[in-house]
Amino acid sequence: MKGYAMQTYLLKRLLLAVSFLSISFQALSYEIETLDGDLYRFIDDRHRSVFMITKQGALITDPMNTAAATWLKAQINERFNVPIKYVVYSHNHSDHIYGAEVFDDPQTIFVAHKLAAQDIYNTKANTVAPDITFENQMLLNLGSKTVRLTYHGPNDGRGSISMLFEQQKLLYVVDWIIVGRMPWKKLWSYDIQGMINSTQAILGYDFTTFVGGHADIGNKQDVARYLGYLTQLYSQVTAGALVGKSLTEIQETVDLSEFSDLTNYQQWLPLNVEGVYERLMEESGMGWRSDVSPP
Repeated sequence: MKGYAMQTYLLKRLLLAVSFLSISFQALSYEIETLDGDLYRFIDDRHRSVFMITKQGALITDPMNTAAATWLKAQINERFNVPIKYVVYSHNHSDHIYGAEVFDDPQTIFVAHKLAAQDIYNTKANTVAPDITFENQMLLNLGSKTVRLTYHGPNDGRGSISMLFEQQKLLYVVDWIIVGRMPWKKLWSYDIQGMINSTQAILGYDFTTFVGGHADIGNKQDVARYLGYLTQLYSQVTAGALVGKSLTEIQETVDLSEFSDLTNYQQWLPLNVEGVYERLMEESGMGWRSDVSPP
């Protein structure tokens, strides 16, 4: 080959190799873990979802995005060869419920809480609109298995629910409970008191395994510890605000060192404090209350 032709040939080979490596890396970033026989956890980078396989078909939770959903659908077809009967949305946030078009089929039923469905419709979210919605609680039956969907009130986003796989005693919750890691930075979209209320409610459930939309697998004790972190964070920031401390002063005096083993503790604790402080000043109205000392 002449010089220019050789350069073009080598460039094409290089681009092909890079493309292949990119596809291989993407495939390697996905993982399926067995949880309890017919229950599985799907991992896409920092996001997690749960799916259940029965002879009658599959129930999957958040599809996450188009690439992840495409990979998961191919895996379900290859490994289990069953139809997708249900797709259940945990709430309205796009990083969890996009990619649903991959599963859009006349035999597949899409399920969400009515507030999540309302938000999907109003904001024209680029996902499949739910076929079925509910207000407080819904039971989904697939063969001999039952999944209990429950709305606990505001906590994160709109229409965020818990999913209890009753026979396996496994609870799946997205965003408002995290095991082994700090809550997300400044707690964007979180209703702090609502998170506390919702977490208190699910601790009354009969479950032994907890799976979150992020971070680690845990148990009921881990969820109770997470509730302890939220409660102390909220309490200490509120106490500081009531006596007129500034945000900086509260960040310097909050003591949550018993939770220092949580991932991102050092980096995100000041942000968690800031998030709670902002919500107290704005949503709780403490910023314009005459009985609260100004910082």
